[in-house]
Amino acid sequence: MARQRTFVMIKPDGVQRGLVGEIINRLERKGLKLVGMKMLWLDRDLAERHYEMHKGKPFFDDLIAFVTSGPVVAMVWEGENAIAIVRTMMGALEPTEATPGSIRGDFACTKTMNLIHGADSQENAEREIRLFFRDEEIFNYRRCDEDWVHGPSS
Repeated sequence: MARQRTFVMIKPDGVQRGLVGEIINRLERKGLKLVGMKMLWLDRDLAERHYEMHKGKPFFDDLIAFVTSGPVVAMVWEGENAIAIVRTMMGALEPTEATPGSIRGDFACTKTMNLIHGADSQENAEREIRLFFRDEEIFNYRRCDEDWVHGPSS
């Protein structure tokens, strides 16, 4: 298994609906470790850099307007296969396809208001973490339950 860091963002609808604690709780209960977190209101420049891969697509302007419409919570999570685990826990983008028990399956009703963003690859995780966090804002520490979640360390 690969120990990874990944970027997760609770979008404005998740913040406005009071789901920040619920989402963090789910990720922590799964065994992922929160190593960086901040609340911020994205400006257009940061939002466009974050979603640059969608520039030119028909939904781009609406996506930028949505993600800059209120505060977000940006986080860095760490754990074995963290990227794939977060993506699974998020659920499918289309709420009718999101599995019950996933974050979107339990809380999202539309494709636009989908609560959460998670990096889809190691490369994007690293890029997104660098966009939102300075090195000194990410913490290295060992949780007391890590051996019970991932097995004894070697």
